Formats: sequence, structure tokens, C-alpha cells
Amino acid sequence: MTNTLHRYSEHYAFERLPNPQPVNDDFIVFAMASRGVNDDDLITKYRAFLRLALKHNPVNIGDATKGGVLRPHRDLNPTAHWKRDQLPNPEEVIAGIEGHTTVAAVFENYEDMKAFVDEVRAANLGVSVNISAPMDAAARCCRETGIARHSVEYSLGFCGRVDKLPDATVLELSTMCGHGMLSANFVKKMIEWVKENRRSPAEVTRTMARFCICGVFNVARAERILDEARTKNR
Repeated sequence: MTNTLHRYSEHYAFERLPNPQPVNDDFIVFAMASRGVNDDDLITKYRAFLRLALKHNPVNIGDATKGGVLRPHRDLNPTAHWKRDQLPNPEEVIAGIEGHTTVAAVFENYEDMKAFVDEVRAANLGVSVNISAPMDAAARCCRETGIARHSVEYSLGFCGRVDKLPDATVLELSTMCGHGMLSANFVKKMIEWVKENRRSPAEVTRTMARFCICGVFNVARAERILDEARTKNR
């Protein structure tokens, strides 16, 4: 099971069928180990996994206990929010790994994700690897890298009173934090600020990414969604 399973795309919304467009900018690869089974020298394995990821242009990497390349800091108060350092810090993520957790890398295109998976396969780190991506892309990656897929799990989408859900743009952004740390109202506020030119898509994206505790928020995809939102339904 992965907390990225229910990432929403308006391309797959019911009203868009029967001609949905594929999601081609959101690919996540996780590494995880089981206690007492394959957790020997685990910190070294996790750090090696993330260092391999850095060779393939990830838009985010994360440690599920501490966050991604953009994260909050206890020594900063809210008044510093928009003036803080907005540069990603992958070395902080790697150095901060302390033991049992889940680590992940996020990519904005298939080619980078596939090249990374190929290197991870060759490295044979001895931990479980999970590809969270559109089904056809994940299957293709396994074929092209010579991996026998162990299992598959997929989302059936949102059911019930879907008319009560936020709009598609809000869902696309908020569900990129699989632990629900990005509230719909906060995302709505950020979208409005972009439309009003109070903040740029890049500024808003980096702010939202800090709320994602496991570091799987796709900052590149979010910035594109916000850029499109500036002119949509204006």
C-alpha cells in the first residue's frame, strides 16, 4: 500500500471519459524494508537509494519521518514564511535518515524514472521497491528493466457524493500529499493568490511542498497546474 495511490488527475475525472489523457509527469519510486527481515545496514541502503535517485533529475526526494527537499523548520516563525530560503536541500534529506522509515524519489518524466529503476535493480540493495505510476507506465518500466513484477494495487477512484468534493484543480494539488496534510481550503487560498498575482506558481508550490511530511509532493507538476490555473475560469 502506498499513500500516493489516490493522486487525482482531472484527466481521469468521470466527466472526461471516454477519452482520458494519460498522466505523464508524475512518477514515484519508494524503498522500504521490514523489521528483522532485510533491515541490516538500513541507513546505508536508504542513503545509497537516494544518491542514485539524485543522478536522474528527481523533482523531490523524501524521508517519510522528516519530509522532502523543502521542509519546515522549528527555528522559523510564520513571519519568515515568504522570505525564507526557497532552495531545495537533498543533502539534508539524505543525512537525516536515522533508521526505519520509507524513502522515495519523485520524477516528472518516464525516462528519468526508468533510468533510476534500472540503476536500483543493478545495485541490488536488498530492500523492497514500489513504483507508483500509471499502470501502463509501471508495467512498461518493469519490462524494460527486466523486473518480474511482484504485485499490483490500484485505486478505483472517488465514489459516493463526489459533488461534495473540491474542484479538480484543488484535488490535483491536495492529493499529492497522501497523508492529507494539505487542506482543500489552504490549496484554494494558494490558487487564488496565484490568480491575483500575489504569489508566483513557484513560490506557492514550494510553500505547499513543506506540508508534505513524506516528501512525495511533485513540485514540477504542481507548478504547471498552478500556472494553468492562472487563466482557467478567471
